[in-house]
Amino acid sequence: MSQGRDSANLAMFYAAVVLCLLLVSVEDVHAATYTVGGAGGWSFNVVNWPKGKSFKAGDILVFNYDPTNHNVVAVNRGSYSSCSAPAGAKVFKPGKDRIKLVKGQNFFLCSFSGHCQSGMKNAVNAA
Repeated sequence: MSQGRDSANLAMFYAAVVLCLLLVSVEDVHAATYTVGGAGGWSFNVVNWPKGKSFKAGDILVFNYDPTNHNVVAVNRGSYSSCSAPAGAKVFKPGKDRIKLVKGQNFFLCSFSGHCQSGMKNAVNAA
């Protein structure tokens, strides 16, 4: 009798594992991927790129750029407005960055001298 109960418990465990995997997969299916700046990638004058697009938490922004000339820094509203990357800010440098949006405002800029002031920054609101 004990063996039958153990088999049932094991079957329920496997069913729970499969259900969890399905739920994780469904969440990823609904996430959209956006290439910042379109075909031109992360470059100057992309400040208006998010206009007209609808973003959701979990969507992925792809930043394509030459890492010898640019970077991507995740900043807050104040740093975005002043075009300054604060100490301790998350800096991305690979040139093919994939950043998952969080709910609310997401701010990004290039911290190379003069680049943010030339429109190399984005503010993205994710629902």
